[in-house]
Amino acid sequence: MKTTDLYEFHLSIREASVPAGTEWPSRFSNWLMLRVQSGAGYWMHRKQNIELEAGTVLTIPPESTGSIRASRINGISIAFFCIDPARLSGLMTVVEQTFFRTAAAKTDFLARVLPPQHPVAIKTQALFTDRKPVGSLFRLQLLQIFFELFGKEFDRETAEPEAGADAKQRLTEFLRTTQTSELMNLTFSELVDISRCTPRHLSRIFREVVGMSFRDKRAELRLGRARDLLAGTNLKIVDVALESGFQSLSLFSLMFARRFGMSPGKWRQQFQQEKAVNVRNPRKLAFADSPAYRTNALQPL
Repeated sequence: MKTTDLYEFHLSIREASVPAGTEWPSRFSNWLMLRVQSGAGYWMHRKQNIELEAGTVLTIPPESTGSIRASRINGISIAFFCIDPARLSGLMTVVEQTFFRTAAAKTDFLARVLPPQHPVAIKTQALFTDRKPVGSLFRLQLLQIFFELFGKEFDRETAEPEAGADAKQRLTEFLRTTQTSELMNLTFSELVDISRCTPRHLSRIFREVVGMSFRDKRAELRLGRARDLLAGTNLKIVDVALESGFQSLSLFSLMFARRFGMSPGKWRQQFQQEKAVNVRNPRKLAFADSPAYRTNALQPL
């Protein structure tokens, strides 16, 4: 993802109105949990078409090519929030984050649709209706209903491994119980000691368990931390680099540009500009002006 617009949506409820006979594209870089507030329409995907009514809740994986289509007669009003597991490094473990990354690629995760009477849909209605509470508690409540949707699947994938002295089990246990933020400054040699195996074997089993190399995973965590600091503080770029675990400003700038398509300074500038626009109307999304829809405008049927 090389734009900044989706960053601000994380665990923040937004609203959108889809006029009759138009579509709302749902292609976000993060998980999307959406509720139909009023009206009627359809969830449209080349592998999944479902009729929607008021109160229906959808959970949509990242980079979905589906869309919400309003009926020809009436429009549809929706409320939604995004969840980026990569930004929960102080809360989730590597194993938990890996679960959501791999889940997004599975066929049965095209979209999960809950009828209005489903317990999670009822909880979602309560949170979406009463949005006066703000802060950490409210964000945790949003996370809770998201996690509840996966239930036993999440518990099974992140369960404690069977007893044994295998290096893969030792690595899995460490990743299952260690918050991802603690890996930012962990060296490969230290992880070798924890897993009690050769570096070559650790490289193989780490990729097998996590889905990427240790080096790539640590870089992902550091860049995520850097983006949070750029968005939430006034630290100088060099200080952001150091706080994120980069010892070289030039290396930080190079890796950041590769990941996000622009320099750290340019990213911060664009983020602040877009944030200023959103502050004027924090809940409503203007389709014509929001960067999220510049290339995915509403399409008449």
